[in-house]
Order: sequence, then C-alpha cells, then structure tokens
Amino acid sequence: MRLAQTMALFYAYFYLVWGFNYFRPRLETRLGWEKPKTGEAVFRSILDSMIFHTNSSCVPVLPADYPVIDALVEDSYCKNSIRLGINYPNGSRKPKTMLFSSLFAKSGVSGYFGPFFNEIHLNYYLLPMEYPFVLAHEKAHQFGISNEAEANLAAFIVCTTSHDPRLQYSGYVNLLVYFLSDAANLKDAREYIRKIEKPVIFDLRFQRRHWQGLQNKMLDQVQTAANNAYLKTNHIEEGVKNYNQVVSLVISWYQNAGNSNHKKN
Repeated sequence: MRLAQTMALFYAYFYLVWGFNYFRPRLETRLGWEKPKTGEAVFRSILDSMIFHTNSSCVPVLPADYPVIDALVEDSYCKNSIRLGINYPNGSRKPKTMLFSSLFAKSGVSGYFGPFFNEIHLNYYLLPMEYPFVLAHEKAHQFGISNEAEANLAAFIVCTTSHDPRLQYSGYVNLLVYFLSDAANLKDAREYIRKIEKPVIFDLRFQRRHWQGLQNKMLDQVQTAANNAYLKTNHIEEGVKNYNQVVSLVISWYQNAGNSNHKKN
C-alpha cells in the first residue's frame, strides 16, 4: 500500500511540475503556422539547402568551448523566445554530466531532462560536434517543449540562428542526419551524399562509429522500447519515431518563418 501511495505521489508530482506540457497544442498550432507545401520537390530543395549550409559552416568544436557554448545557447534562446513561443528565462539551466554515462551510452542516450529537479543531464561521451545541439534540445524540454520533434526543431533554430559558427555547424550537421535518413528512399540518394564535403563526411562517419562502438544492442532495444512506451503513454502517438518528424517541422519552419538566412544562395 505504501509503495502504491508513493508511486501515485510521484506520478501526480511529475504531471504537476512538468508532465502537463504533453497536453499542450502542437507547436505549429501555438505559433499559427500555415500548413506547409509538401512533396518530393520541396524536400529535395531543403535537403540541398541543408547540405550547402552544413558544408559552409563546418568548423571544429572543442570540449574547452563548452562553457562558452552554454552561454551562447542561452543567448540564442533569449533572442528566439518570441519565435519559439516560450517564456524566457523561466528559471536557470545549468547542464550536468550524467551519472553512469557509460551505461546510458550503451543504450544510446545522449542526454535527458529531469523534471523532478528541473535539471539537464548530458552524456560524458557526447562528441563536441553534438554538444551544442543536444544541449539546446534538452533546454527546450526545460522550457516546456515536451514533443521530441519540436525540441529538435527548437535546437535547430537556436543553433543555426546564432552568430557563432560552432552552434551553426552543430545545428546543421545533426539535422542533416535526419534528412539523410529520409533521403535514403530516393533513387538518387547517393548523389546527395556526393554533395557533402569530405570534412563533414569524416565527422558523420566518426559519429556513427563512436556510438556503434559504445552500443550494447540488448540495452539499446530495452531503452528504445521503454522510451517508446513512455512517449505513447504521454500523447506522442508516434513514439520514438517522433524524433525524426523534425524533418517535416523544419520544412514548416522554412516556409512559414521565411528566414532568408536559411536559403541557398
């Protein structure tokens, strides 16, 4: 009985302090975006733009840069608060390194937001090129953006609208992975791969080998199943597939925001 009472208390507390965000309308509804034009031609155009900007923004990111990157992400969230429909500052956001990072890395977890103590936890094994994007993603959750695709979009906007090339590169290269996943179904997918410059290809291959080397397939499957069930329980009907839906949100962002900085010259 005491165990049941304790679990019920934690359940109620979770929804009281943060979980209610799962019941909010979709980001596109909250921001009043019009339904975007879709189709293969639109996807190809934006994929070309993503590759172009990833190539042109490619710069090294170092672990020594992390404190500065944290401040830059905060500054970008402040400047994008109206655009993202969030209240800034809404508390303070100081990232912590995960306990048991190795265990989490084996199950493919790069970061998480702890709603009970309002804390951001990042995996020790994150690559520098991933750090700004993952940090911005977890901060999006702290601002009440519960949907994973929407948190990815927020991270993309925060990183790519920053004046700092390290944030820009992290935003573009990490979103490019999602676009390339969808582009795999195109007959000429290899042609898009050939457009990616060698330094970016090196980073993408190193990223894949890095996480594959840390992965434990059984733990990864268990974590994926648990996360899938958690998301579906909390009104994210797509489950873990929701992460990749950032592609359609980026297309909406391009067409509704009309940001010329994202258009290929």
